[in-house]
Amino acid sequence: MNALFQQVGYLLSCWLSCPSSWHQAEGRLESDAFACLQPGDVLLVEGSSRLSTVIKYFTQSSWSHAALFVGYEVAQSAGGRPGDCFVEADLGEGVRLVGFDEYLGMPLRICRPVGLSPADIERVVRFACGRVGHRYDLRNIFDLGRYLLPLPPVPARWRRKMLALGSGDPTRAICSTLIAEAFQAVRYPILPIEGTTSRMQPVGRASRNLLTRRHYSLFTPRDFDLSPYFQIIKPKLIDGFDPYCLRWCELDRLPSDMLSG
Repeated sequence: MNALFQQVGYLLSCWLSCPSSWHQAEGRLESDAFACLQPGDVLLVEGSSRLSTVIKYFTQSSWSHAALFVGYEVAQSAGGRPGDCFVEADLGEGVRLVGFDEYLGMPLRICRPVGLSPADIERVVRFACGRVGHRYDLRNIFDLGRYLLPLPPVPARWRRKMLALGSGDPTRAICSTLIAEAFQAVRYPILPIEGTTSRMQPVGRASRNLLTRRHYSLFTPRDFDLSPYFQIIKPKLIDGFDPYCLRWCELDRLPSDMLSG
């Protein structure tokens, strides 16, 4: 039964990996924008495949894929090819190392963890590189299907709590759970559960907020965008931006007397 499950999942994954011919995305980053990336940065991708469409519908977000920038040297030491610098979990090839070319022409967002020491950043990227070669968790595909066609039917607001994206098998991963597990390995927050407790505290001392980690299988690409602990990096703004240097085609067509007025 497990072999049949894997075969059906594989055939379904091949179909879902095909790009949608109608997909048109806006807001692409230029190739030189990658120069601002630092190890530990999370790259969010708006994919164009059928699976990406399902994930975007499921998460109500533009982001369907995530990759971790680990740098060239670390990627080379992990067996990568020249130019590889990202770790991602691919539907067909599993956890692998890829380069910039994999994401050119796609809408992207850069999310940077704030406050991590260089030693912890290194632990995060080494953790992710250590998963290279693991297979993609095909259980994720069936969970997405269960969300879209839930049996028994339940309100949409409850479905995410009922699902874990993936089987939790440590030898398998999907893109967002791989990265979430890497950051949780150094106790870095993404979207933790906040609460208060007064147990084990002296009388008269105010209760303090405590954080509870969500299971890594519950994270999706958009959670890195929503996290208050990741900074959104805008490459065009890093070196300063002067809006008065822009040229607009509409203004070029206007008479000079209208521009001066």
